[in-house]
Amino acid sequence: MEYKIRTVGVLTSGGDAPGMNAAVRAVTRAAIANGIRVKAIYRGYKGLMDGEVQEFTTQDVSGIIQRGGTILKSARSEEFKTVEGRKRAYDVLQKEEIDALIVIGGDGSFTGARALAQEYNVPVIGIPGTIDNDLWGTDSTIGYDTALNTIVECVDKLRDTGTSHERLFLVEVMGRDAGFLTLNAAIAAGAEAAIIPERTAVAEQLEAAIGQGRRKHKNSGIVLVQEHAIEGGAKAVAEIIEKYHPEYGTRVTILGHLQRGGSPTAYDRILASRLGCAAIQALLDEQRSIMVGVQNNEVVYVPLTKAIKEKKDIKDDKWQALQVLSI
Repeated sequence: MEYKIRTVGVLTSGGDAPGMNAAVRAVTRAAIANGIRVKAIYRGYKGLMDGEVQEFTTQDVSGIIQRGGTILKSARSEEFKTVEGRKRAYDVLQKEEIDALIVIGGDGSFTGARALAQEYNVPVIGIPGTIDNDLWGTDSTIGYDTALNTIVECVDKLRDTGTSHERLFLVEVMGRDAGFLTLNAAIAAGAEAAIIPERTAVAEQLEAAIGQGRRKHKNSGIVLVQEHAIEGGAKAVAEIIEKYHPEYGTRVTILGHLQRGGSPTAYDRILASRLGCAAIQALLDEQRSIMVGVQNNEVVYVPLTKAIKEKKDIKDDKWQALQVLSI
């Protein structure tokens, strides 16, 4: 007997990312267009375990494509990491007659989705929603482009002050354990250096950047620091600079959660819309335990296991470009 998807559940999990609402909108409307009911799950896996479920119509997702954050809210859940927690979640799926689950989030969210799928044979589709852009198998994740533009806008403003007061600004950027935001923002903002986890020679990078600046009689500058590239973050880097180059008036700016907010860019809205539609199509094609992503501007299906376990690499040409352009 053919297994038919009659009702799909959708949730957002982990850190919020601009464009998540656009993805929820696309999932809802694409599902309804194909005769599938949609049940929205609030507050991620916690809400799933607690039964915070509401059926969505097309009207429920009207006017949200331009909104940042997630209307479904998000919450971390330690309980869902347990067998008992996932049993509670599955019981709610059964009660609500949800045949498949679409999860919008990052690798932690996908890890939970994969466990649920393995234990209860639930069809699960992942949509990559994280500003970190650290998921293997997709060129970009929802929210990354918006966060990148937010960082560049902030750095541009800091440079005005840095130039006026002849200071070196260290800007701490999010990214979890990946340097994509930091490196690309550094290139786009014309920074002197980027301190990222993938390139660990921090002291050498700083000496090269600062030394070049001094030879060019530069009295101000910008260095972007990924939050986990060095223990202590940008403040630790500032201590290194002040120890060896006290002549610089070093200032630290931590952008923090400012990077997560704001209306999504056109790119993120389009990406989220494409991936939301692709997630429903994947279910119609009887796909399961996969992530929908984009490679070379084409939608692709990537096994969840690979998306979680494989490491996404920093491109050498971008790293080399920063070194050349900061001279």
